[in-house]
Amino acid sequence: MVAPEGGCYDCDTRALESFDVALRDLRAFVKLLESRGELRRVRAPVDPKLEITEIADRVMKSPGGGPALLFEHVRGHTAPVLINAFGSQQRMAWALGVENLEEHAERIRHLLKPEVPESLFGKLRALGDLKQLASAAPKLVARGPCQEVVEPEPSLERLPVLTCWPEDGGPYITLGLTITRDPRDGKRNVGLYRLQVYGPREAGMHWQLHKGGAEHERRATGRLEVAVAIGPDPAVTYAASAPLPPGVDELLFAGFLRGEPVELVKCRTVDLEVPASSEYVIEGYVDPAERRLEGPFGDHTGFYSLADLYPVLHVTAITHRRDPIYQTTIVGRPPMEDYYLGKATERLFLPLIQMVVPEILDMNMPAEGVFHNLVLVKIRKRYPGQPHKVMYALWGMGQMMFARNIIVLDEDVDIHNLSEVAWRVTGNVDAGRDLVLAPGPVDVLDHAAPRFAFGTRLGIDATRKGPLDGYSREWPNDIVMSDDVKRLVDQRWAEYGL
Repeated sequence: MVAPEGGCYDCDTRALESFDVALRDLRAFVKLLESRGELRRVRAPVDPKLEITEIADRVMKSPGGGPALLFEHVRGHTAPVLINAFGSQQRMAWALGVENLEEHAERIRHLLKPEVPESLFGKLRALGDLKQLASAAPKLVARGPCQEVVEPEPSLERLPVLTCWPEDGGPYITLGLTITRDPRDGKRNVGLYRLQVYGPREAGMHWQLHKGGAEHERRATGRLEVAVAIGPDPAVTYAASAPLPPGVDELLFAGFLRGEPVELVKCRTVDLEVPASSEYVIEGYVDPAERRLEGPFGDHTGFYSLADLYPVLHVTAITHRRDPIYQTTIVGRPPMEDYYLGKATERLFLPLIQMVVPEILDMNMPAEGVFHNLVLVKIRKRYPGQPHKVMYALWGMGQMMFARNIIVLDEDVDIHNLSEVAWRVTGNVDAGRDLVLAPGPVDVLDHAAPRFAFGTRLGIDATRKGPLDGYSREWPNDIVMSDDVKRLVDQRWAEYGL
């Protein structure tokens, strides 16, 4: 294959006919997207400072999220830039090796079933499930493409890192998977944290108060080793964004999703392992005693997060594939690419939530709520106070504690239709009876909170009320046409000339 000017890479257009094998690297995903008409190559020269953001933002806000974009001529750099690869529900499903995310949700639901198998077949099937989980564990290999090139003089400035928004503190690596190890028990954490590039070998490490990397830093008695992987296979990138329970390995979860283990290689200068298929790997360390001003940054909330003191990543090595692809994203006022990563989490983690709160029938976290600011919940209501119980249960579940507004609705409401939700809420809610104020933790990016990381969450009970709720009046029925008249009009529709 003849390499395009501005960066060569293995991106031919041969279609991947099925998902019988995992997407083992980012390049296989690029091939798949191009073969299915979901990727556009931009051959015009573009500037990584602001220009790519403006182009990508317009595309992301087009109907359906727009195509993935591969910028082949980035001024000042040889590597192409891939953005919006996850920017639709369909592409997000393909990234995880399925045609529909509900396929993975059903797999997770099956694993969570509490029934004890009685038949021999049931026991064999249960053993198969356990074997499937065990076989998903990451495995160490001797060498990997991510170390095909070891930079003799590592410099972050050789990467085509974007400056996303006009008031940003500088260029930011936005889709780097930060890998650390717990100093106490050696367990790995893989998180998706932004890094502000200060210079050739220094970057601001923005791991927030509640994140696993920050916890590892608090436990460290000296330097904490860090590796940042950019552009591994798409399931690994997604897994780094997923709100997994403490102690659950993100790479094991990625292996479960992709149907085979994630291959890892040892880093060159730090005692960590990284996904072998990564396009780039940055190695280094942070010193818990060191802080530097990081930010501002145009964030996923649609507002700038303010500058604050964060750790500094000191780079000790940079390795990469031959002719690497630099994968990145931008965040800002929704909808944007990160919405679809969040939507995947909503669908895949619903079975886990239902295991704890079984009356929940469905959930929707719309783009307008930037994932955690608005959570719509459908329940089968059976007793007084049940909507309140659901709210508090959700606020007690991991990162759901950040849910700024939870609205609970009846089982016959289409919670994915925001017009219907608005109609139900404005019609069903009495402020004195149905609003729940719950002080507690909020996201550190919540600028409306009166103090850092602490505020008041709102729960809204938008369900119908009846005698069990202490409602003594008669609740009105919805206006709905009778079925026989609907059938009559269906049959005669052509006669009406409409």
